Amino acid sequence: MRDVLLIAVVVFINLILCNGCAQIGSPSGGPKDTTAPVLVKSMPGLDATMFDDDKISLTFDEYIEIQDLSSNLMISPLPKNNPVIQSNLKSINIRFKDSLLPNTTYKINFGNAIKDVNEGNVMRDFEFVFSTGPKIDSLTVTGKVILAQTGKTDSTLVAMLYKNAVDSSVQTRRPDYITKLKGDGSFTFTRLPGESFRLYALKDGDGNKAYNAETELFAFADSAVMPSENPKPSVLLAYAVKKAESQSSTQSQSDKKEKNKYLKYSNNLLNGKQDLLKPLEIDFANKLARFETDSVVICDTSWKALSNVTKVLDSNRKKLTIQRNWTPGERVYVLLFKNGLSDSSGLSLFANDTLRFFVKDKQEYGSLKLDIQGLDLKRNPILQVVEGNEVLRSIVLNRSTWEEKLMLPGDYEFSLLYDENGNGKWDPGNYKSGKQPEQTLSIQQKITVKADWENERTITL
Repeated sequence: MRDVLLIAVVVFINLILCNGCAQIGSPSGGPKDTTAPVLVKSMPGLDATMFDDDKISLTFDEYIEIQDLSSNLMISPLPKNNPVIQSNLKSINIRFKDSLLPNTTYKINFGNAIKDVNEGNVMRDFEFVFSTGPKIDSLTVTGKVILAQTGKTDSTLVAMLYKNAVDSSVQTRRPDYITKLKGDGSFTFTRLPGESFRLYALKDGDGNKAYNAETELFAFADSAVMPSENPKPSVLLAYAVKKAESQSSTQSQSDKKEKNKYLKYSNNLLNGKQDLLKPLEIDFANKLARFETDSVVICDTSWKALSNVTKVLDSNRKKLTIQRNWTPGERVYVLLFKNGLSDSSGLSLFANDTLRFFVKDKQEYGSLKLDIQGLDLKRNPILQVVEGNEVLRSIVLNRSTWEEKLMLPGDYEFSLLYDENGNGKWDPGNYKSGKQPEQTLSIQQKITVKADWENERTITL
């Protein structure tokens, strides 16, 4: 009996010890940190006046790091040289290379560059403001930039302000103030003095903050703007005088070696089928030095050459366009003979080749009818089919309805151009003469075309 009691006591003690041990362990760590860093100290203080140093120190409540500073940092007024900015543990130190302007309010906007080290929480749109004069400026300029040719927006442009500007200033020097556009094309300048400014917008292709290429998207206000507490928004129409040439992607060395063995080509067939509405296009990788018309033959399935075929090699001698009134559903062979096709290095096709395809049937297309309400026919309206920021097709309208019997299925975007000078096309602006570009109205709704379906839509301008 005594032994049984002893065993029971030992078991009871072990149970107590085990339960106690189970409660001992490392802490769970608490909830995840989702809070962005907070500025707790700065030299000088936020919104300080009469600043006369060349160094600024910012201290935060946790360890921080800086990311993508070059694409985030915006300093107003814009300095000739960006300051040196370094982060260390919980602090950021800024040293200016240029002398600061007297009686001027400065704004350093870090965008989304500051984040905490542990969880990566971003301190969004943090800005530090100070003045070298006795007050902080508080006036504003607002506006919106619209792409004149399509009526859409492009947030990669920047808005720019120049003071004491002449007409050539935007081409010869950097702006005094610069700000990014929001997704809807709008912009806001803050902390401005009560002075007159010239207002521009630019897609700065070369990064020099000046308008010096006709391929750059550019916009200008007709007259000077004056900052105020409640400014009237300015609308800028961006245009490019010339279209930028697309650059081909860089090839690997192995690709170049393979390319140098034989002449290569590609085509515009859609999933192996020819569009009923378009010509067949054959793009050669190299400029052709030798092109014999008979080296490209278009045949039926009996290898009989088809009639009413036009073959045109473009001025760059790289694109061959084959035009024909295609028959829906027909089977076509294109024969390419290597002896009649070669580039300046004498490279030809690997062998005689045959391109086989079907022409699309009418049932693979849909029809579309648009009823455009509010259309002013006296202003020479042109309906534009738009993809991205590119105009794919322009249709002159002489009535408020438009119908297309054959359209490829898909989602379409449209815009409307009022062709003020009646020349049948969109005209860019001319900054030197002060002429604004023709403006296009963006039709916000996308139109879906379904195959083998009569699609009808009403558009209200």
